[in-house]
Amino acid sequence: MISALSALLVFQLAGEVLARSLNLPIPGPVIGMLLLFLALVLRGGPTEGLQTTSQNLLQHLSLLFVPAGTGIMVHLHRVSDEWLPLLASLVISTLATLIVTALVMKLCQRTPATGEPS
Repeated sequence: MISALSALLVFQLAGEVLARSLNLPIPGPVIGMLLLFLALVLRGGPTEGLQTTSQNLLQHLSLLFVPAGTGIMVHLHRVSDEWLPLLASLVISTLATLIVTALVMKLCQRTPATGEPS
């Protein structure tokens, strides 16, 4: 488990270093996740230890939202000052996600009319 956690943290660190050194607008953990994905594709999948560790982390994912909730409570005055832009961005992003998901599902469910592979 220690080696799997170390691997996850090394990829996050590599992403953070790339994001900061290249002044990228993408968060370091996202870049690290992409690097991890590429490494897993090249290796043919995760090791048993990495898979087990990842499953254990996912089981306790809700704990990772505690700092975000605390931050919202600490800065509640800012949320109340900016409620309209926050609400608008939440509604627009939710609608965009629903529309894109529906279009992708429609595209995935398309079958050829003639029965021949396209």
